Amino acid sequence: MTTADLDSTTADTEPGSTGDGTGRAPVGDASPAPSTSSESVASREPVASFTSDAPSASPEHPASSASPASFVVNVPGIADADLEPEPLDPEQVVSGEPMVTGKVLWESPDGRQIRGIWQITPGVVTDTEANELFVVVSGRATIEVEGGQVLEVGPGDACILREGDRTQWTVHETLRKAYHISL
Repeated sequence: MTTADLDSTTADTEPGSTGDGTGRAPVGDASPAPSTSSESVASREPVASFTSDAPSASPEHPASSASPASFVVNVPGIADADLEPEPLDPEQVVSGEPMVTGKVLWESPDGRQIRGIWQITPGVVTDTEANELFVVVSGRATIEVEGGQVLEVGPGDACILREGDRTQWTVHETLRKAYHISL
């Protein structure tokens, strides 16, 4: 069994499971987000510990050592305190006092694929993008792509940004996204 280098441990007998049939791994004492569905809040614990029973690389499973086991992350349920500060370069800040936090959930051995959670508080910032797919979990922003489109994003929206796109983000409400970046 392999374990990613995240802080928590699982408390159930099944590796990577809360034992509630959801396939979710528990997280320390993070409090879950309120549920808008009939699903109970107790079953919506976020993931901060991943375990894998995947066999080591072999001809039958050549990518096993490079790929995590399948898992579920309740992104809204991860407490702000569990996200790590990611200071902005002051030259990126156009207005306001935006703060960025995040957590890498998985990174490929070569560092060219990254999956995680990212959050930014209201303000206006500029960025040069990587090749990224993300889904907004909460909050709202306007992303202006230099020489291109103006993208309005909010909860449930999936967005693709191209490597090298120069953008300006106007964050109207604290925005949290789940992302996959290819470098």
